Amino acid sequence: MNIYLICTGNTCRSPMAEAILRSKGIVNMSVRSAGVHAQDGFPISLNAKTLIEEADMLYTPVSRAVSSEDLEWADVVLTMTEGHKSNLIHSHPEARNKIFTLKGFVKPESTDDVHDPYGGDIETYRYVFNELSVIIDMLEQKLTEE
Repeated sequence: MNIYLICTGNTCRSPMAEAILRSKGIVNMSVRSAGVHAQDGFPISLNAKTLIEEADMLYTPVSRAVSSEDLEWADVVLTMTEGHKSNLIHSHPEARNKIFTLKGFVKPESTDDVHDPYGGDIETYRYVFNELSVIIDMLEQKLTEE
């Protein structure tokens, strides 16, 4: 299964989510991340990098913009917000059936977004990293049960 995680700039939330999900070592699963307003090659945020490295996880150190090729590659596209989901569905209607918010995918009744820590201190990032860890645990359970 190919999972594509999407946020705004691919420097905070989606790189952390990508690292957390990849660290699970789920057999036959590949993970990528990107941003709806990202540009290729910018370094991920220092706070995101610090937390990922503290957790001793592999990560992608630079940002990537959402691409049609990666959307086609993905079995499931998981966004951090409803806004990201709407943006992708608008610009890539052919992929609409595989685009979900991360929280909505693991808990269909949820309409909550994952908070953006951009510009925050390390504790703001830690809060989001911990939140993503809990959500990714639920995602792992859902994916391994299917």
